[in-house]
Amino acid sequence: MAAQKIYVLNGPNLNLLGAREPEVYGRATLTDIEDACRMEAKEAGLLLEFRQTNAEHEMVGWLHEARTEASGLVINPAAFSYAGYAILDALKMLTCSVIEVHISNIHRREAGWRSKSILTQVVTGIVSGLGVKGYPLAVRHLAQSLAVAA
Repeated sequence: MAAQKIYVLNGPNLNLLGAREPEVYGRATLTDIEDACRMEAKEAGLLLEFRQTNAEHEMVGWLHEARTEASGLVINPAAFSYAGYAILDALKMLTCSVIEVHISNIHRREAGWRSKSILTQVVTGIVSGLGVKGYPLAVRHLAQSLAVAA
């Protein structure tokens, strides 16, 4: 039996973590986050597919791929959270658990629109405001859920 795979997908501007608004997002880089997620996945015997894009069409393509390849999915949609209707539609096609992750607490941000992710309506759960630690926590949750289901 092939190992199960978790996808961790990241939206726009997350490639600049560590440099972009460190007072909001901290100093950790996307590579640091990937390393933490890989460690969680490895401990659980899972494969990990970790990606970042600034292009909505690329994210949609990855979600289509995940529809048949992923046992679970973590997504930090970043700005796609607020107007990514094509991403919302692609997420609706997934049958695996999906955890939406936000580094900052989107409900405490300065602009009211930041607290209204359109994707929340179709995800299994949300981790928001725990910094970059939210990512490995989401991977761990998916790993535990998959182990219980096995």
